[in-house]
Amino acid sequence: MTEGTDAPWSHDPDAEAGMRARFGENVRLLRAHAHISQEELASRADIHRTQITFFETGQRMPLLGTAVKLAAALEVELSTLLDGIVYRPRFFSPERGEFEISSRPLFELSGGEDRPGGGAGR
Repeated sequence: MTEGTDAPWSHDPDAEAGMRARFGENVRLLRAHAHISQEELASRADIHRTQITFFETGQRMPLLGTAVKLAAALEVELSTLLDGIVYRPRFFSPERGEFEISSRPLFELSGGEDRPGGGAGR
């Protein structure tokens, strides 16, 4: 499988698009919070700048290794890049498992300070 293609286990094109959009929004917000350009993030993650554009615009999802490099380059945990993307397994859903994309922003104001994922202790 090549980077950015839809996964073979994908059941719902809308869910795939929602995941790509949420992941991209997280990358863009974290990059802006770090005050770095797409070029700088690409250099830190050792990937091509156009990949950053594809991810931030929700056109593609990275492979796991690339996501790990992005998290390291942004100095966050991988889970922060996945914030707001939740999978509900089949045993919670009558027909099949499904993805749930949160509308909660990655950054919430808490005590006058921007923090990834919202308030303190997260």
